[in-house]
Amino acid sequence: MKFAPSLARHALWLGAALAAVAAHAQTVVRIGHVGPVSGPQAHYGRDNENGARLAIEELNAQGVTIGGQKVRFELVAEDDAADPKQGTAAAQKLCDARVNGVVGHLNSGTTIPAARVYNQCGLPMVSPSATNPQLTQLGYSNVYRLLANDNALGAGLARYAAETLKIKRVAIIDDRTAYGKGVAEVFTRTAKELGLEVVSQQYTNDKAVDFSAILTSIKSRKPEGIFFGGMDPQAGPMLRQMQQLGLNKVYLFGGDGICTDKLVELASGARTLANVVCAVGGASLDKLPNGKAWRARYDSRFPKQFQVYSPYTYDATMVLVDAMKRANSVDPKVYGPKLKETQYQGITAKVAFEPNGELRNPAMTLYAYKDGKKTPLN
Repeated sequence: MKFAPSLARHALWLGAALAAVAAHAQTVVRIGHVGPVSGPQAHYGRDNENGARLAIEELNAQGVTIGGQKVRFELVAEDDAADPKQGTAAAQKLCDARVNGVVGHLNSGTTIPAARVYNQCGLPMVSPSATNPQLTQLGYSNVYRLLANDNALGAGLARYAAETLKIKRVAIIDDRTAYGKGVAEVFTRTAKELGLEVVSQQYTNDKAVDFSAILTSIKSRKPEGIFFGGMDPQAGPMLRQMQQLGLNKVYLFGGDGICTDKLVELASGARTLANVVCAVGGASLDKLPNGKAWRARYDSRFPKQFQVYSPYTYDATMVLVDAMKRANSVDPKVYGPKLKETQYQGITAKVAFEPNGELRNPAMTLYAYKDGKKTPLN
């Protein structure tokens, strides 16, 4: 019996220690990110992941408190290689890991099937870059988009071609992905409505690098512009081959998939780079109140890695955490509904969502490449 007090004290100490460990474990909030960090689109994926990582680091530096407890954020990054099957596998992995929310995916072709997985496991998902309109037509209450969709991008480019450049004849190429096909269809439909003649429609894939046969066929139809629905690993060699075939005065239009800093490198000095007109679903960082300061922080942390979407992954991460703060909970079931009420001033926009998860009043910026540098036109 004389050891009872000691055992009691030990039990109390052990209980307190276990409680402290449990309390500490509850403070870790894990945000999932998925994008292609391998394969030809890895530069996009790294840029996206960097944006989310920068947000996580800055949140941790702020010492965020949620529900009365200080929290530490962790990024759980997965690679989908821009492949739909790998995308759904990565989504299931994040569900199984019980992360608190998801930023991603990059591509519409991976995001749409992954959204079904996140819906089944109840994880809120904010896409920073998947622009196919179908994403928010799935009817899932946990899915949000942080930039303009392809309806805005494709239509905006068609209007610019018809109303500003005054061209009459266009050809269409798309890579048959959910993104490329979707944005090309919108451009084609709007171009026809505006009186443009679509003189050729051609198809490729997101692994192709030789477009000589397609471009030769198009050249015979004498277009003033070509719309390409696809990504910059294909647009770069396409520009080089356009120059080789003498298509030096033909515009190349494209959505945000080609509208990258990397395109300059991929075009390898082709003069046809100066004929590119592309669209991104957001305002130019240079014209946003905090855009230049954010870009300076990004470039300091991740030199020479900026492409397009990292400001959106940064904002997507912040939007998830903002909802957690307003809900006083990191539980997806508790904070998820708060995303519908978002009024968050981000780097890219004043973020508020339509009932279907689309960004309210999205901006769109057109770009050209002047002296080898991506430059906003509006």
